[in-house]
Amino acid sequence: MKRLLIVALSLGLLSLNAQVKNSVSERSKMDRFIDDLMSKMTLDEKIGQLNLPSSGDITTGQAKSSNIAEKIKQGQVGGLFNIKGVEKIREVQRVAMEESRLKIPLIFGMDVIHGYETVFPIPLGLSCSWDMAAIEQSARIAAVEASADGICWTFSPMVDISRDPRWGRVSEGNGEDPYLGGQIAKAMVRGYQGVGENAYSSNNQIMACVKHYALYGASEAGRDYNTVDMSHHRMFNEYMYPYQAAVEAGVGSAMASFNEVDGIPATASKWLMTDVLRKQWGFGGFVVTDYTGISEMIDHGIGDLQTVSARALSAGIDMDMVAEGFLLTLKKSVSEGKVSEAEIDTACRRILEAKYKLGLFADPYKYCDVSRAKKEIYTKEHRAVARKIAAESFVLLKNDDQTLPLKKQGTIAVVGPLANSGENMPGTWSVAVDLSKPKTLVDGLKSVAGNKTKVVYAKGSNLTTDPAIEERATMFGRSLGRDNRSEEELRNEALAIAKNADVIVAALGESSEYSGESSSRTEIGIPDVQQRLLKELLKTGKPVVLVLFTGRPLTLTWEDQNVPAILNVWFGGSEAAEAISDVLFGDVNPSGKLSTTFPQNVGQIPLFYNHKNTGRPLGEGKWFEKFRSNYLDVSNEPLYPFGYGLSYTTFDYSDVKLSSAAINANGELTASVTVTNRGSKDGAEVVQLYIRDIVGSTTRPVKELKGFEKVFIKAGESKTVDFKITPEMLKFYNYDLEYVFESGEFDVMIGGNSHDVKSAKFTLN
Repeated sequence: MKRLLIVALSLGLLSLNAQVKNSVSERSKMDRFIDDLMSKMTLDEKIGQLNLPSSGDITTGQAKSSNIAEKIKQGQVGGLFNIKGVEKIREVQRVAMEESRLKIPLIFGMDVIHGYETVFPIPLGLSCSWDMAAIEQSARIAAVEASADGICWTFSPMVDISRDPRWGRVSEGNGEDPYLGGQIAKAMVRGYQGVGENAYSSNNQIMACVKHYALYGASEAGRDYNTVDMSHHRMFNEYMYPYQAAVEAGVGSAMASFNEVDGIPATASKWLMTDVLRKQWGFGGFVVTDYTGISEMIDHGIGDLQTVSARALSAGIDMDMVAEGFLLTLKKSVSEGKVSEAEIDTACRRILEAKYKLGLFADPYKYCDVSRAKKEIYTKEHRAVARKIAAESFVLLKNDDQTLPLKKQGTIAVVGPLANSGENMPGTWSVAVDLSKPKTLVDGLKSVAGNKTKVVYAKGSNLTTDPAIEERATMFGRSLGRDNRSEEELRNEALAIAKNADVIVAALGESSEYSGESSSRTEIGIPDVQQRLLKELLKTGKPVVLVLFTGRPLTLTWEDQNVPAILNVWFGGSEAAEAISDVLFGDVNPSGKLSTTFPQNVGQIPLFYNHKNTGRPLGEGKWFEKFRSNYLDVSNEPLYPFGYGLSYTTFDYSDVKLSSAAINANGELTASVTVTNRGSKDGAEVVQLYIRDIVGSTTRPVKELKGFEKVFIKAGESKTVDFKITPEMLKFYNYDLEYVFESGEFDVMIGGNSHDVKSAKFTLN
């Protein structure tokens, strides 16, 4: 037996050595190829590789590049983004391969954020599934579809931590917690690229781009593109891990953020781009700016176009998106000694390496198989997965008197400006979707309810009272078709159909573009006219179910107090209509858990679960106490805490059991809890592990998420969930930014959300 073990270990080492040798050999082969290619390149052609213009097919900013075909022929373009359609991409690649001097292939990118034509829930919604396998599968399907249409590079995952729901782009991220965000970052990178040596090995794996590096989600006042200023201690303990996690997963590229950090725009920060990203974390890919990120530094006030372009290159930026600052100024900067040709060589090499890894030098048309688009995009199989994952993302916020699930009988009145709009279902940043394909909620309910149920509809109100705001919130083909009748006429029509209904489904909230980029809000409640409609619907005395569409946490204090059932469906993607109906009728038991805290009102913001104590913390269970850290007019508590979400069944937690009361620096212990489904329906529960370091050399949060497991438990069944706790899990960045663990006492907390937990203590010796 011992001999067999030795043989097995030897074979394993041989296999590992072979993999290392193959990796080194492939690296040497790539280096030789690129060395040879770069020896033939002029300075202009090297600079050209650093230029990423937009095709203009899908405009995501205010600038457009011109004369792209001629620039490609002159070797002045390294890649293109936002060109849709494999035939068009193949033709553009042909220009590069047949009409340019060195025939260097282009890289083609797109904002494939949460799906391609098969669209999954917005990232904030996806994160509420807490299902890493499902999230990875969503990225895998997105990569298959995008690559079938010629795309080989996606500007995703977006991993910015945000604690301010006024910021519109909270919809694109994974919430407020760095640990959860890091796990999602890894899952997305695996789904897009593949893993390790197998990354990019097929023509349906594409390069990911982690963004926005760094700290974009912490912009002041929740206003997009705004200043960020925080200590390095806070950066590393609370915001940076998801970017690092993507690097650990092998992400091929990174995108610089718009905001400044430490008084320097991120795009010009050598500390961020070189010292941390490359030297500290070992990132080996290339860095691209965000849209016109280089030229925008002029308005930041750090120089003219030549100056900011030179600063970006020297900081470690490799590719200039749209601004063309590199293309227009770097040659002059070399001649004036402001940048070196060696710096340009370094950036150029990184772009060429990415193209080599993608296999574009071996086959420039690797992603241009025109037969794939017809059979691999928006397929029945992909849509079925999207429907299942969407249902997992919905969060049941309230369900008094078992208002839900609905019965498949009687009359259901569906009311609200979001009830009959398929265009809004995919949510923000679904740029490749065919907006004619998603069903409306009305259609979805009719499809799932069956012929014993009558579904009637009235709009009830416009999105907002102010038509100018509605216009801003319904861009990119997502119009709600503003109704010019008076508010009273629209409401009376809705009340008339509600009068004869058994239940009212109120489809209210935000439109898809009410959140997202450049969609910050100072008031984050359900818009005015919709609130008035909801109050009138409740006066009918009929059961009301609020189906809440939103891309951010909203202030729902009044709704929570008055509406019997609230189902938050975010924006669930191209298959959202039937997925929502699946949950409303109980064909799927909701299992989503919030990845962001919902405040009682906007004055509490920023509000997040993993906060620190003050020297005068408010006593547990109290609202107000003089000379304590609290408000006069509202408690410190959130409306809905991080990790919260109800089910159509009830889960009970046992006390936490620890395998040991103490561990040493090389040890581990197991924390266990038994979860019992006390209800009559099978369901899934996200069991969450939190730890508190009670005494530290620097102040520590009141709790931090350190693990979670989503378990399916049948009615009446119990399951024991075990979490291994190691000293590695207890590490944090101390005052000197050393990543360490410290001996002492720790609280272990396990529960179904960050507030309702069972706890135990252990000691690290």
